[in-house]
Formats: sequence, C-alpha cells, structure tokens
Amino acid sequence: MALIVQKFGGTSVADIEKIKNVAAKAIREKNAGNEVVVVLSAMAGETDRLIALAHQAAESPDEREYDSLISTGEHVTITLLSIVLNSMGHRARSFLGFQAKILTDKAHKKARITLIDTKEIKKELKKGTIVVIAGFQGVDENNNITTLGRGGSDTSAVALAAVLKADRCDIFTDVDGVYTTDPDICSKARRLNKISYDEMLEMAMTGAKVLQPRSVEMAKKYNVPVYVKSTFSDEGGTLVTKEDKEMEREVLSGITYDRDQAKITVVHVPDQPGVAASLFTPLSEHNISVDMIIQNASAEGFTDLTFTVSKKEMKEAQKIVNTTAKAIGAKKVEVDDDVAKISIIGVGMVSHSGVAAKMFKTLSNESINIMMISTSEIKISCIIKRKYTELAVTALHDAFGLEKKK
Repeated sequence: MALIVQKFGGTSVADIEKIKNVAAKAIREKNAGNEVVVVLSAMAGETDRLIALAHQAAESPDEREYDSLISTGEHVTITLLSIVLNSMGHRARSFLGFQAKILTDKAHKKARITLIDTKEIKKELKKGTIVVIAGFQGVDENNNITTLGRGGSDTSAVALAAVLKADRCDIFTDVDGVYTTDPDICSKARRLNKISYDEMLEMAMTGAKVLQPRSVEMAKKYNVPVYVKSTFSDEGGTLVTKEDKEMEREVLSGITYDRDQAKITVVHVPDQPGVAASLFTPLSEHNISVDMIIQNASAEGFTDLTFTVSKKEMKEAQKIVNTTAKAIGAKKVEVDDDVAKISIIGVGMVSHSGVAAKMFKTLSNESINIMMISTSEIKISCIIKRKYTELAVTALHDAFGLEKKK
C-alpha cells in the first residue's frame, strides 16, 4: 500500500462536474489499494473575488481579517468534494487548515508552515478514509487563521507529503506537465519528462506558474517525488526529482519570463558602509522581497543602486525607499514598471561554456537592450523592456534548440 497526496488547483475544481472528475481520480488511487490525501484550492477566480471584496471594504484591510476571509474559498471545495465522495460510497472527511493542525508563523498573507500534527489525519487514513484538506491555509499559535501566499496549496500538499512520508505527491493542474517555456507564446515549447528540483525552483522563481517556489524548496529538502499532471488528461506528466547525469547533458531545460517586475533606482547614493543595509532593511521589515540588485561603480564618492521588486509591491516599496533615500542624502528615486525578466535555466550550464554569450548575442540580434543581468550556477536572468518579452522568449528558445527531442 502506498500513500499518495493529490493536489488540485482552482481550474480543476471550478464547478461540480469538475469536482466529480477530481473524485474519480481520488477513487482510482483508492481502488488501487493506496491511502489517499487530497489537497484542494478554491474554485477558479474565487480567491480573487474575495480579495476584491476585502479591498472594497477597506483600502488596507486588517491582515488577520483578510486572511480569515480569503481562506473561505477552500472551505467550499473541500466540503463539496467530500460530499461527492461520500455519495459515491467512499468514506471521505474534510479538514480545514486548523483542523488538520497545519501550524504556521504569524506572517499573515505569507505565513510559513512550522509544524503539522498528523495524528488526526493518520487516524482517518487507517479507517480507509479519503482525507480532503484545504490548501493555502493554516493557523498560528494564537489560533488565528493564516494563509501561505498565492499558490500556497502547492506548499500545503508537499508539506503534507513530507510529514506523512508519502510515496508520491501529484500536482494536478490545467497543463500536462512542465514545458521548456510557455506554450501560449512559443508554439515550439516541449514538455519535459523530468526536471531537477534546482531547475524547477529557478523556473518557479523566475516566472513559471506551474509550481509555487516554496513547494519546490520543500520537495527538495525532504526528497518528495512530485509529478505535475493534467487534471483533464491521463497523458503526459513531468517528474520533479533529484538531478541525474541525463539532465546534465542538456545545456538548458527551460526559458521563463516574468512581467510582474518593477525596477527601482536610487540615484546618487553616498558610497559608504551601511547605506545598502539602510535601504534594504526597511523593505525586509515590510516583507517586500527584492530580486535583482546592481550597484554602479563609485564616482566621486557616490553611486547608483538599482533593484527589482514585484510590480504588486512597487508602490509600497517606492514609498519606503523615498523615505530612506531622503535620510541617506540620495538625489532621487526612479521607478520603471515597463520591464520584464527573461531567464534561461539548466543544470548543464555548469559544464558548458559560452551560454551567457549566446544569450546576449541572441537578444542583441533582435535589438533587445539588456538593463540588468544576474546569474547563478544554473540560471542567467536579464531585465528588458516589457514589450520585447515574447520576442525574447521565442528567439532564445530557437537559439538554444529547445524544440529538439532528446
């Protein structure tokens, strides 16, 4: 007997017919002799609707009440699926985050899981129950409902798979796996049979919407095999797993893009110890994540410092940086949200030379200017003008021959 965790996203549970389809997939695993835990998101569009209501009620909603509101979407889907399963003769029981004892820290909207008490879940599994758990949510030490950030149901599923020592975690979505790039903008995109945790993490962090980054981090940490599958087809699928020699032979695994980017430049900053800390510490205290950072060479004791943040956090970040810039004597703050980040990713980059040169040459041939560059062992990212996003992706996909089958 294996223990399987299945996670279904919003499009998979968008209506009753689709919830019945989810029930059929859970029953198939159960009939194969496996223990089954199902983790669900809210219905497609429901969380956005609840967020909009919160902001209609108040410009800056109280964070505790905000989390309490937007967590209700999952309540609907888990109970509906449990009703369907029970009506089909299969014992099922739904658990909200606090009922499943998913404990988190106190960071509303972006809470991190600290502990999962699996006692009740295991008790139900021993009875042969299909356990249905609300993704995206937990509870802090003061019994306040918390949410894990957008895409947090992936994290819920992988965390449960880790603590339950599941044999597999299946992430069902509306695509049939992980592709070399977004098939919607590049018709030559190819589905990957498998991808390493590190590559998937880089892809998730640079714009790929298939898996939430924290879920991949957790899968790697606890060595949880993750399969990305389509809810609506039994074909395809991508295994996210440990790196192997076959992966290393491929220079690149994928190309990602992220239009949710804003570039902030602090002009004429005093080039002295402690200045960078004074700029970035307030952003950290407000839970604003900074991505790429570039500091120009010092000239006459001053420099320019440029960094990127999520476009959704741009206004708040700009307000914070304006205050800090005045305090440190910087000349001005410039903001540009008409940008995108393009990234190439692959474990094979470690052992292949000339990858960066090829990327830069390809963009140059298309007259695409590079504003910022950042690198890691298996990733190169560039900030470019937003309007060139699709052109950059397709040109790079062709240049590196990613349409070719292995």
